[in-house]
Amino acid sequence: MEGFRMPKQASRVARSVLGQLALLAGATIITIPPLFMVSSSFMSTQDFFSTEVRLFPSSLYWQNYVDVFASFNFGNYLKNSILVTGSVVLLNLLFTPMVGYSLAKFNFPGKTLLLLFVLATIMIPFTAILIPLFLIIRSLGWVNTYPGLIMPFAMSAFGVFLMRQFMLAVPDDYIDAGRIDGASELRIYFQIVLPLVQPALITLAIVVFVASWDEFLWMLIVTTGDALRTLPIGLAKFIEQYRTRYELMMAGSVVAAAPVVLVFLSVQRRFLQGMAGLSGLK
Repeated sequence: MEGFRMPKQASRVARSVLGQLALLAGATIITIPPLFMVSSSFMSTQDFFSTEVRLFPSSLYWQNYVDVFASFNFGNYLKNSILVTGSVVLLNLLFTPMVGYSLAKFNFPGKTLLLLFVLATIMIPFTAILIPLFLIIRSLGWVNTYPGLIMPFAMSAFGVFLMRQFMLAVPDDYIDAGRIDGASELRIYFQIVLPLVQPALITLAIVVFVASWDEFLWMLIVTTGDALRTLPIGLAKFIEQYRTRYELMMAGSVVAAAPVVLVFLSVQRRFLQGMAGLSGLK
């Protein structure tokens, strides 16, 4: 019997080793481009165009980042992106869980129809509603204003569905106990329900943050000048202007990507908990 077991054990070990090697190869392929971007952003022009292949610069050349902010309006673009993205995330965290809670824990006429409508909007591409949305924003006088940049993304249909699914898992006994103790619905919502779905809130914040930070088309259409334009538009203009200065392009790309990476690293544990909880929902 031992003679039959050894090949099976060897086969399992071989599959494990091959799996680890495949993961290592995939991680290497994914890691090299951003690593090269960061490394190139610290290279001088001579280092970047050197005939010697270099993954790391011979010395850190910080002047690239100085030139990015000094010779281009990157500071204003960065400020606008932080303001717009922060406002969008806060509005989504304020309103989206309320809608998800009402769809999960309250019964009212048209509830199922409303849920189907929310789910249907997820399937509609943004480009299909771009013109009607712009006409609405123009009629409100919000073209080239912060409300015009923020309000179309103040709520997320995916976020509503996400929060509803998580709040369905909140035991009704907790909510009923709060009502018996005389707590108002708002107090129950803020002090009982929201703490129980904190990983979902973090997941919602990350998803909304990334989508809003990377939004390009709407920010380009609804603005008429550089004063309110965000970082993706500024980066596109920067690359067009400095298309032969690759080291500056890399520095600008690092500036644009760094906030997303930092935000994710700061809340990655909660985000992974939220994604794990979402995968376990039925």
